[in-house]
Amino acid sequence: MEGESSSCERFKLYDQLELHEFQDRFVVKSVEFPNRGFSINRGDGNIEPLDCDTGFGDATKVSTIYGVVGTIRLVAGVYMLVITSRKEVGNFLGFPVFQVTSMKFLPCDEALKLSTSQEKKDEAYFLSLLKTVVTTPGLYYSYQTDITLNLQRRCKFAEGWTAKPLWKQADPRFVWNKNLLVELIEFKLDEFVIPLLQGSFQAVQLKLKESPVQLTLISRRCTRRLGTRMWRRGANLEGDTANFIETEQLVEHEGLKASLLQIRGSIPLLWEQIVDLSYKPQLKVLNDEKSSKVVERHFFDLSQRYGEIIAVDLTDKHGEEGQLSAAFAAEMQKLPNARYVPFDFHHTCGTTKFENLQLLYDQISEDFENQGYLLIDPEGNILQEQKGVIRSNCIDCLDRTNVTQCFLAQKSLTNQLQRIGLLTSAECITNFNEDYTKFRTLWAEQGDEISLEYAGTHALKGDLVRYGKQTFSGVIKDGMSAITRYYLNNFHDGVRQDAIDLICGRYSINKQGPSPFQLNGFESLSYLPVASALVVGGLTITSLTLQQAGRNAQQFMSSVLWAGVTAGVMAVVKANGKQFCSRPRLCSLR
Repeated sequence: MEGESSSCERFKLYDQLELHEFQDRFVVKSVEFPNRGFSINRGDGNIEPLDCDTGFGDATKVSTIYGVVGTIRLVAGVYMLVITSRKEVGNFLGFPVFQVTSMKFLPCDEALKLSTSQEKKDEAYFLSLLKTVVTTPGLYYSYQTDITLNLQRRCKFAEGWTAKPLWKQADPRFVWNKNLLVELIEFKLDEFVIPLLQGSFQAVQLKLKESPVQLTLISRRCTRRLGTRMWRRGANLEGDTANFIETEQLVEHEGLKASLLQIRGSIPLLWEQIVDLSYKPQLKVLNDEKSSKVVERHFFDLSQRYGEIIAVDLTDKHGEEGQLSAAFAAEMQKLPNARYVPFDFHHTCGTTKFENLQLLYDQISEDFENQGYLLIDPEGNILQEQKGVIRSNCIDCLDRTNVTQCFLAQKSLTNQLQRIGLLTSAECITNFNEDYTKFRTLWAEQGDEISLEYAGTHALKGDLVRYGKQTFSGVIKDGMSAITRYYLNNFHDGVRQDAIDLICGRYSINKQGPSPFQLNGFESLSYLPVASALVVGGLTITSLTLQQAGRNAQQFMSSVLWAGVTAGVMAVVKANGKQFCSRPRLCSLR
């Protein structure tokens, strides 16, 4: 096992950095080792490692930064992303973990002065996307250990692997800034290369019967099909699914460690749900001959990584969700080594009957308990391994999924605490109100954070996780979140998807090709305000003229005319709903 008490040398990143700004370059140095660092030219973005004889004179500005996220080359300039503030949120296996609280891009774009007008326009568009990137939520890292690998995988590595640079230790599926690190890695600046994890990191101290227990919840969001709620659905042809997240619940007590893994991910079929101004856009399953292969690839990859898979499908079993669920069930019947369990969450649990999840648990309890969890003694010996994993999904893999995963985690936590000896066989975590409240809060906050990253709002049904029941304030909060999701999905997420595709390297800038921002057809940013103004103005004038309609026939005819105009505009907007929405321009849905 990767020993937290191992005697072998451990790789460590520089955790205190200074940014020196000069007229022609930026210089990043370690505070502890001032001769270690690199410079990046503000004209062409070229990187040069520092040596003992490097000197640049007096900097115009010196500031503290907490890490270099990486670099990205646009049409004419290079931009370096740095961490400008952070906060410590807990520790992972004894090592401090930090959350990124602010970042900024440093421009190395002097060459922009020599660019054509179209290149300058394109650069400005791309820069607007970078402004979205710096507000990315849920980014975590550690200077002393990799947090992208779960504990069971860490146990598989040979002694001495922790002496490797952190980026070599990391699971590339979960390194959010993998594409941005390329040039830093090329120049062997390993002490500056920070693998960032997007997801959630929550930690709390329990005190069961006066015995301290460290409970950590870490969720790792996969970058292979990263995106926003409506613009990344289902799977791609390689079998990678949208909103795929590995969640690890880690229990530590007097040197003992217990780890439970669960995973979630969009239904691994080819399907889409394109926004069109309606509250619930049409869900469309693409009848593609490659669907079976996509499902097979997805579950083969999971079984190689996690062992036996139980797929818990929480979607409705009627309507459009039912059609998608039925297609999923049909494909799962073709797989010999994965169990499919349908459970209509809305029908069985509604909005208040959280306890009805016991009906699901009764169906899977034997397999779930046989899969077990990882248990390690204080000397680092593995007492038992987790032999499989529950894969949960609803449509978004957010709200229903989080409630269900919390329920299963509660069951496993009780088993772990009984095995450790903190609880008797007749006791469970729910008997200890203060600790159980901390546990539920941990899962609720994790659900909110994951939802913010995918949907842009806090999770719905959060009260079921936090309190075990729906509250009136929770209903109001869910309603506001639903309205906010509608707005973001229709009028903002296309831009956010472009920013994600750019930063993750799915879109490659081609300086010789046509501009990806040249418009054809409707342009949502210009047409939507016009349409909105016409609708609102028409309704206003119709209302005013109706109030005076009783005075003469001319006013009545005017009211009818304006009502007709308003209805016509609304019909045009509805018929062309997709064109009025914010759409990604850089990459296709697949």
